Amino acid sequence: MAVGNRGAKQPTLAQLRAFAAVAEHLHFRDAAAAIGMSQPALSGAVSALEEALGVQLLERTTRKVLLSPAGERIAARAQVVLDAVGGLLEEAEAVRAPFTGMLRLGVIPTVAPYLLPTVLGLFHRRYPRMDLQVHEEQTGSLLEGLAGGRLDLLLLAVPLGVPGVTELPLFDEDFVLLAPREHALAGRRDIPLDELRDLQLLLLDEGHCLRDQALDICREAGRTTGADVTTTAAGLSTLVQLVAGGLGVTLLPRTALRLETARNEYLSTGCFAEPAPSRRIALAMRTGTARQEEFEAIAAALREAVRPLPVWPTD
Repeated sequence: MAVGNRGAKQPTLAQLRAFAAVAEHLHFRDAAAAIGMSQPALSGAVSALEEALGVQLLERTTRKVLLSPAGERIAARAQVVLDAVGGLLEEAEAVRAPFTGMLRLGVIPTVAPYLLPTVLGLFHRRYPRMDLQVHEEQTGSLLEGLAGGRLDLLLLAVPLGVPGVTELPLFDEDFVLLAPREHALAGRRDIPLDELRDLQLLLLDEGHCLRDQALDICREAGRTTGADVTTTAAGLSTLVQLVAGGLGVTLLPRTALRLETARNEYLSTGCFAEPAPSRRIALAMRTGTARQEEFEAIAAALREAVRPLPVWPTD
């Protein structure tokens, strides 16, 4: 136990980690499992922290654990301290050995199946000493993970417009219209954008950035609020099957086209007249991260790696 100038006991990082885990899970067993500590050791660490600080942090009952008012305040401070220590270790690791160690990459669902083969191939060839861990989540969850230090780098659609997040653009890609084979627009290569005004449009569920992008395109086309979207899906694969079943049409990123429509005789695509609607894909990192040079190099390598795909790499 460290001792301060006045002889008072000071908390250790192990005690702060234990308390932060309990504050997050509100359950000793789950908290212990989350940080790889035995339950008795975790309970002892939290008790030692309470003794060091001279305040009660938890209200223990036979059924559950609650934070005391002091515990709620100190939990937030403890997380700030732990995040700062994590940043210090991250900076030391970046200086000591770039392109090594763990990299926690977050990817949105409408990118992961279509870009990950390229990403994984690149890391296998160029960065074999990096321990790449991939987390597929929606944009909101990814940004929370980045801000909280749970994730290091994101692969997603931009712009985000989020303070403290720096975007490293990778490429732009067009949207195509996916329709049933017998649809009037099937196979066309010059579809005017205003054709979207009255189509039976199928979209992803709330929370997917691709849904928001599609709605933005529809508004640009002059689609009114009266042209409601009545059917949605949790993923692109389901959305494609709904189109194949004749329930409507949808907008599909060009990188998803081959995988999602292969060998489906009930589907046809149409291309929009120029300028076609598109989306931009980028890496996103915490502004000022110690690994900025690493991540910028990875972004540059990815721009080259995606050239065989139906995209336009950014400069």
